[in-house]
Parts: sequence; structure tokens; C-alpha cells
Amino acid sequence: LLFNYKTKKGKSYGVFTDVEGGYLQARQFKKNEYDEGFFRNGIYSTCNLPHPHFGIHITRGIVTKKQIVTGPAYLEIEDVPIPLGIPFGFFPKPNKRSGGVLFPTFGEDAQRGFYMRDLGYYFGISDYWDMAVRGTLYSKGSYEGNTQARYRKNYKYDGSLSLRYASSKLGIEGTEQFKHPTKDFNIVWNHSQRPEANPGTTFSASVNAGTGSYFQNTAAGGTYNFDQLTRNSLSSNISYGKVFANGLFNFTSSLSHRQDLQLGTIFLELPSYSLNMTTINPFDSKNRVGEQKWFQKITMGYSMQGSNSIDTKEELLFKPGALQKFRTGIQHNIPVNLSLNLLKYFQFNSGVQYNERWYLQTIRKRSFPLSGIPVIDTVPGFSRAYDYSLNTGLSTKLYGTKNFKKGKIMAIRHVMTPSISFNYRPDFGSDRFGYYRDVVLNTQGDGDFEKGAVFGGPGIGKSAGIGFNFDNNIEAKKRAVKDTVQTAISDKIPILQNLTFNGNYNFAVDSFRLSTIGFSGRTALFKQKLGINFSGSLDPYQLSATGQRLKSFAISSGKIARLTQFGLSTEFSFNSTAVKRRNDNLNQIGQNMQGATPEQAQELARISSDPNAFVDFNVPWNISASYSFQYSKFALKSSITNTLNFYGDLNVTPKWKVQYNSGYDFQANKLSLTQISIYRDLHCWDMAFRWVPIGQYRSYSVDLKVKASILQDLKLSRRRDYFNNF
Repeated sequence: LLFNYKTKKGKSYGVFTDVEGGYLQARQFKKNEYDEGFFRNGIYSTCNLPHPHFGIHITRGIVTKKQIVTGPAYLEIEDVPIPLGIPFGFFPKPNKRSGGVLFPTFGEDAQRGFYMRDLGYYFGISDYWDMAVRGTLYSKGSYEGNTQARYRKNYKYDGSLSLRYASSKLGIEGTEQFKHPTKDFNIVWNHSQRPEANPGTTFSASVNAGTGSYFQNTAAGGTYNFDQLTRNSLSSNISYGKVFANGLFNFTSSLSHRQDLQLGTIFLELPSYSLNMTTINPFDSKNRVGEQKWFQKITMGYSMQGSNSIDTKEELLFKPGALQKFRTGIQHNIPVNLSLNLLKYFQFNSGVQYNERWYLQTIRKRSFPLSGIPVIDTVPGFSRAYDYSLNTGLSTKLYGTKNFKKGKIMAIRHVMTPSISFNYRPDFGSDRFGYYRDVVLNTQGDGDFEKGAVFGGPGIGKSAGIGFNFDNNIEAKKRAVKDTVQTAISDKIPILQNLTFNGNYNFAVDSFRLSTIGFSGRTALFKQKLGINFSGSLDPYQLSATGQRLKSFAISSGKIARLTQFGLSTEFSFNSTAVKRRNDNLNQIGQNMQGATPEQAQELARISSDPNAFVDFNVPWNISASYSFQYSKFALKSSITNTLNFYGDLNVTPKWKVQYNSGYDFQANKLSLTQISIYRDLHCWDMAFRWVPIGQYRSYSVDLKVKASILQDLKLSRRRDYFNNF
């Protein structure tokens, strides 16, 4: 570094500096008194090595506050000049974001042909929001278009909006299906508000709506994402909340939608809202001294829910008359409870629940005069209905320990939490309440009149029963061993966790007083690496030869009960290092956020929000799998469904990684959607090959692109098979 005090000019050799996520190196650089810089033999690259793998070689240039002017420049890869150059360059330096062309990727899809995907343009509109417009063309005539926008205001809010449209020509050329392409769209909007932006008020949005066939017809927007291809539903929620009256009341309102992609149904709530009051002790004194008396422990609460909803088919939603199918109602709940400790070891609970429902529509069933076919009418107008119930319960904890003098196991402890409750509810279907009426439907039996259906109607049938619940936890304690400093260390091993049995006995009915017995639990094996969850139900009554339930108990025939339902699920990973490495990466991300450039902070935020979208070369191997099993037999016919999914990755060399994702469909007796990906770590470049070898989404693609500089230090590569905003 040289500086002339008389001319006020400086000259530097071997300059290395970062410029907005990239790096500029120059053999010679000098600066004058006008804050203008002159350099010779420079190279600009996103590679952070002293000797970069690639870059734009600039013979000479001038740098000012508002512009950069260069002489001849050309691309250089691994010190090999590429015949792509310019005789001179003029680059403005505006103090705002700028736009540019987004280059496409190329590949082949088994159904739609060769493609040029995601050709588009990026608009750097301002410091607060930007937008990208992309399009995809297929050789067989299909096309797609999408627009993604992001916005952010520091300490206020941030979000993103995605609009996608597709015209898909499927099937064999020349057929009617191919001649009439399907039109699909998808809308995704996410918005979040920072807590400090408006204390006491919240606003958020998570919208995912569109045609039910979008993901199947477009291969999940060209991403071939396994989760999106196999999803069965879409849901959206836009919510607003406010706390007022010094935190006593909390009001929330939301607009929501649910879509079943297989059945083609859609459910809308426009809107739903609720008002909740914090539980209070009405008989307690603010100036109380000492412990509460029993009546001062009485608590009371209040909640109100409102809904305006419709449940219909997708194709009927925008038809005339759809607005008349909305169902509107309001429900009020007032619980009054008392909780006491009895005899030191017992917990006593008692309460009264009052519910009132307001409807703007009622439902009437009547018999058609000639055919006797039941007709359901929706009658507009205000009506109300109420119900109430009483409950009381008693619970305690029982402890049992079995000690062993020899062996690795020191003791086994069993903790059981039994509870018993009594509940009572009158028969609100009786004539004295007037909520229901009987309608003779010829020989088909009786129909009923129900006051609205938004929150259901008051309970039909008297209930006076005893409920029981037994919760069990069993764990073992290994015998203490001494470490290097002669300190005794013991280890607890959970054997069974939350093994629960529950049921109810209703004295108010004539038959089948005992309900089915439900059970559930979980355990973990191989040092908590293999988690197993199970649940099911047992029917205590016998079945006839025709599959009808009999009033006699199954135990009279030598069986304790009939297994009517059982489910088991498990998920495991054979490499815990992968999880530890992922957590370490996220901690490193938080540390790197400080002092990062806006572009780097943006990339780090993406990693933090979706760590599974990146390939970690520091994990040599990982094998994970999940399995679920469902069995049901409510009559004579049984049903069994089970699914298996497995996924993982393997480092063939320190720079090559292979990933796989597949499963097995036991009903179809074949492999489900299978994806194989190969990644190559090129430090400042990404290279990826993705292949879907079987199924209707057979395809392959090859990507080679410059990697963002921040990912070089984390040794992460972006996965192409995940939806990428920009």
C-alpha cells in the first residue's frame, strides 16, 4: 500500500474485497482525491478463495459512486479463458435493487415431453419488496406460468405471494384428453406480523388454495416434490386477534378453507370468530389473607364462537344459489368448576357446563306425500337452543417399585394415574324441550327436527354414567456405573409411556351400557432412536353370526373383548449424527446472521426456515424410514392398510452424495413414487442430477449453476426438488 501526501493519491497491490455477495480481486488499485478508483487485471467472482475457480476477468476499470466502467472483459473458468467477452462495459450503481433475466433449466418429462423450465425475469422493485415472473414450455404443448413476490418491512411484517397457472396436455396425442388441455391454478400466500409491531394485536395468513388437480397434472409445479404429489388436502387460514380489557378478553377472527383433493369437496368459513374470557374466581377477595377457602376456589369462564360456513363441491361453489347454502350460528359456553385436594392424596373436580346456541337457519325433515321419500328443508329465521351437563371426578397417583439386587437393571418403577368421573345430561330430545319432533316416513322409521347444524344440536338421549381412565408409565433404572472421576452415573430407560385405557358406563340406557374400551401408548427402542406409537379400541360385546352386536358380553364366551381397531406407527433414523449436525448448522446460522449482508441474511433465513431443502455434505450417511399399520373389524369383515416410506443419503466420496426417497404400496404391491438424486460439491458451483425412474412422473433433470457465496462456508447445496421462491 502506497500513499502520496502531496498528490493525495494511493496505490494498492493485491486487493481483495467483497461487493454485495461477490468478491473483487485486482493486482493493482489506486484512488484519487475525488474518491474514484482505478484497477488493472481484476477478477469478479462469487468464489471466496484467493484463487477463484471462475470469474469475470476485467483488464482494467474505473469505479465511482454511481457507476463502473470497464475495458475488455471475458469469462474465465479454472484459469481457462472462455470465448465469451465484451470489448467494454458500463455498469450503473443505483442505490436500489435492480432486475435481471432468470435462466431456465432443461430436461424431459415422460408425459409432457422436453421442457425449458423457469425462464423469467426478476424485478428488484424496492428495498421492501421484489418479484419474479417465470414460464415453462413443453414440447407437447403444455405450458406453465408463475409469479412470486416477497415483501418485508423490518420490525413490522413480512410475507410472500405465489400465483401459478398451468395448461396441461395429458394422455396420448390425438385423443380427446390430449385435445382438451386441463386448466389449473394455485395460490399461496404467507404473511406474519412481528409481535412488537402492534402489541396486543396479531395478524397472520397462510393460504394454499387452487384446483384439486394442480399438483398431479403439473408434477407439483415441476418440482416433483413427494409431499406435494401425495397430498390429499389443501387448507388456508387468515386470522386476526386482539387482547383487551387488561388481558381479560381475547378476540380472534379468521377466514379459512379446507379442500379434499380426492373427493373434490371444499369447506369455507367466512368468517369464524371467538371471544374468550380468562378464567376468574368470582368469590375470591383481592384483599384475601391466607389460603383460599373452598368456595373461593370456584372458577368461572366464558367463551363465544361464531361461524358462517359452507360445505360443497368445487364445481358448485360459484354456481347461482351457492350463497343461500351458507350456515350461520353462534355458540356460548359457560363452565363453572371447583378443584380441591381431599385426604392429601386425592384430587377432586366438579363442574357445570352450560351451552347455548343461536341459529339463523333451522332444518326440518318431512315425508313426501306420495313416495314417502324424506325431504330436508332449510328454513331461514332466528332460533335458539340450550343444554347443560354436570360432571364430577376423582383422581390419584399410585407408585410401585421392584428392586433387583443383581444384574444391570437396578429397579423398575410403575406409576399409575387412575381417575373416575360421573357425568349427567338430561334428554334434550324429549318433547318438553321442543328441540326435535318425530316425522313418520312411511315404513322407514322416524326422522327428527334439528335446530341448525353449525354447532350441532342439543344431545339426544339421557346420559348418566361413570367414566374411567387409567394412565400408566413404566420405566427401568440401570445400575449406576462409575466414570473416570469415580462418580456414580445411573440411567433411566422408559419402557412404556402413557399407556392409557378409558371407557364409560351409561346407566341411563336400556342396553349396551358399557362403551368400547380405548387404549393408546408409546415406547422407544434402541436408545430412543426407534419410536413406536399405538392405539386401538376393544368392544366388550359379542357379535352374532350375521355381524350384529349382541347384548351379551364377550367375556361370557371366554373372550375378554373383541379388537375392533388397532393402529401402529413408527419412524426411525440410523444416524443420529445427522440430527446433531442439523442443529449445529442452525446454531451457526444464528451466529452468522450478525454482520451479514442483506443478500446473505436472506439466504440464511431460507436455510433456517427450511433446513431439509439443503444437502449436508458433512453427514456421511443417513437412513430413515417410517411405517404405519391400521386394522379395523367392526363387523365380520376386516380391513388392513399399511404403508412404508424410506429415505436417506450417502456420501460416495467427500464431494459426491446420492439421495433416495421411495416407499412401498402394500395394496398395489409395488413401489410408490421413487426419486434418486446425485449432487456434486463444486465449492462455488452446484451440480445436481435428479431422476424419477417409475410412475406417471418419470423424468430427469440436470442443473449446473453458481452457488450463493454464503453456502460455501456452510457446505450446503440447494435441492432442486423443493419449491424455490426465487
